[in-house]
Amino acid sequence: MAKSKSRNGTGAAAQRSSARLAAVQALYQIGMSEKSSEQVLDEFLTYRLDEEIDGLKPEPADRELFAKLLRGADGESDDLDDMLAGVLDEGWVLERLERPLLSLLRVAIYELSASHDVPARVIINEYVDIAHAFFGGREPGMVNGLLDSLARSLRVEEFEEDGRQ
Repeated sequence: MAKSKSRNGTGAAAQRSSARLAAVQALYQIGMSEKSSEQVLDEFLTYRLDEEIDGLKPEPADRELFAKLLRGADGESDDLDDMLAGVLDEGWVLERLERPLLSLLRVAIYELSASHDVPARVIINEYVDIAHAFFGGREPGMVNGLLDSLARSLRVEEFEEDGRQ
């Protein structure tokens, strides 16, 4: 389990960050077990969201966002995988991605596609931060590149508004 190193301090932003991290962890658990998304959701809501990790007490997670992200990423995984496959470099296939990385990308892509009230760059930064918590290699850069490519196609208007394409 990765430790959250939220830069957001306390409050709503930190609670959303905790929800995103927990959704990635829960989706990974679903992929590694025989449990349904509702079973894992219930387990996290009951026991794990406020769990102390290595002596650190995480920020309380935004439970509503956590549930939305987990249900959406699990329920729409085939569509999310199709979107992801569309931005992978030639020669890369989804099967080459490690399960934790695939779980992270599915949750991030779901949020990019479903949460238009949150700026794309905020979502990208959040999941790059989560990638840093899980990985020490090139994966955070890969997450940044893939999500940026997808965001530019999913949210064209956001990138046209500021003139940076």
